[in-house]
Amino acid sequence: MKRSLILCPLLLLGACSDNTPSGSVTTPQSAETVAPVASTADASDSDYNEDRNAYFGDLHVHTMYSYDAFLSGKTSSPDDAYEFAKGSAVDHPTGMKVKLDVPLDFYAVTDHAYYLGIPREMAREGSELSRHELAQNMVSRAFRDFSHSDRRMEIADMNVMKTAWSDIIATANRHNDPGKFTAFIAYEYTSSGVDNENLHRNVIFRGSEAPEIPFSKMDSTNPEDLWRWMDGVRAAGLENLSIAHNTNGSNGWAFKLTDYAGKPLDDAYANLRMRNEPLVEISQIKGTSDTHPALSPNDEWADFEIRSVRIGTNDQFSQAQGSYVREALLTGITLQVNQQFNPYKFGLISASDTHAESGEMRSPLNTDTPATAGEFITIPYYNKGSVAGLAGVWAEENTREAIYDAFRRKETFATTGPRMKVRFFAGYDLPSIDDRDLISKAYENGVPMGGDLFSNADQEPSFLVWVAKDANSAPLQRVQVIKGWVENGEAREAVYDVACSDGGVVDATSNRCPDNGAQVNLADCSISSGVGAAELKAIWRDPGFDASQHAVYYVRALENPSCRWTTWRAIQLGEEPPTVGAPNRIPYDIPATIQERVWSSPIWITPPE
Repeated sequence: MKRSLILCPLLLLGACSDNTPSGSVTTPQSAETVAPVASTADASDSDYNEDRNAYFGDLHVHTMYSYDAFLSGKTSSPDDAYEFAKGSAVDHPTGMKVKLDVPLDFYAVTDHAYYLGIPREMAREGSELSRHELAQNMVSRAFRDFSHSDRRMEIADMNVMKTAWSDIIATANRHNDPGKFTAFIAYEYTSSGVDNENLHRNVIFRGSEAPEIPFSKMDSTNPEDLWRWMDGVRAAGLENLSIAHNTNGSNGWAFKLTDYAGKPLDDAYANLRMRNEPLVEISQIKGTSDTHPALSPNDEWADFEIRSVRIGTNDQFSQAQGSYVREALLTGITLQVNQQFNPYKFGLISASDTHAESGEMRSPLNTDTPATAGEFITIPYYNKGSVAGLAGVWAEENTREAIYDAFRRKETFATTGPRMKVRFFAGYDLPSIDDRDLISKAYENGVPMGGDLFSNADQEPSFLVWVAKDANSAPLQRVQVIKGWVENGEAREAVYDVACSDGGVVDATSNRCPDNGAQVNLADCSISSGVGAAELKAIWRDPGFDASQHAVYYVRALENPSCRWTTWRAIQLGEEPPTVGAPNRIPYDIPATIQERVWSSPIWITPPE
């Protein structure tokens, strides 16, 4: 049932607050001119909203049933993970209790289906598996070695794995609370190429039921076999989708021009993949997969939280080409132009990949300051590890059905942790930026992120971009539109600043905002006061638009600089901030500051045939 809504001036995209920094672009003062979208703190209790609410969650979490989490000493259960997501304090391995400052709206425990629950059972005194000789060497590296050996099936006890999976299902259903908190049944399919090329993905189920046992690497290492299994599960009435992650560590395998067997991609492959995998994880603790300086040399912000080695290794570099999302989007529209199919038409999310809340908080490390969602991370392979991200969706209400359907239509966005909100529409008759019915008219006359707009030779589309800061994070510095297009059969890209903080105006030649001068005091991590914006919005037109070209657009918005979690940690411990990787490992430059960011899912422009 639709009910009345309480509004505030920043309700469309931001939290109710009166601390808007000077120089920011704000919404109209009348609450009646703002389309209703609840703040994160209220979103899980908000009423049904046809113009959709922003919800934040994490679709990548491991517990004691994952072999890597358990073998590194993590004993938290799925129940513990959901309680943490809902705002309860949980025990940290250091002995302190930690909790989120703002609970999440949705969550999924995604334990590895590969040897699901097996190490935990091997460690359980008196169990049959505890008597197996392989149980005597249960350390992470040893387990990884013998789990790839010819003896691996000796410990693949299906009854143990089914019991663990049943507990995961039951726990998700028990914590799912429509209108307040959404818990998805999910798991991780853990596979790699022949030499540690990361091909992992998470599988999410829409409803309260799931197959008796999840499809795993033990069934096949080929993701195409996973998708065929998912097709069969869907045909049996269990709706599901998969999300690729850490493509940055795939060594080019994630977005190749050939399938797993090395055959050229075709329409059948594209349909199989897009039917099953509408989303890709763009950022998490093992690095960001947006783009790479080698792929986007004209993007000043391309070198962001790059982890250039393959997952699970410290000395095997991952090839950039074929491993990053922006290039995949460009490859997809190029294939569309040249071969009439697109296997890389993804929406974007971020996640944590946390392993049973076993990590560190990046802002002050003490028991008095609660963790911010997205800032609670696992101890990384080396001290360049990124902070955890968050998935954002625009959905009518906080239920499995509404949020899952947002995944399917790709009306999703990705943040590096702060709860920034982004709206993105394209159309030929979008309303003016100050229209009192802005969002409802944008839905009516345009397409939102994740959608397709067919170009019209007689008209040029406009783009509505609107971003609001996290009330508990740094102000916004700039909002950008990233464009990819195909010209003369080749992919090209460009980055346009479209909204500047502090009264700045985009330079018509460079397409960049002026620097707003925001600074960070590295002695205590304080940031400039009164600089930056609480929200930024614009109606933008592409100066290079060509109705005959296939194109893809997505938004990236940047906060003012703030301390990276490694700097916070060093200050708290009275140490110098790290500058290179751990001893005996590949050296990495570790910046003292970071510009947190949010990405929208893309909008695709298709010319008439």
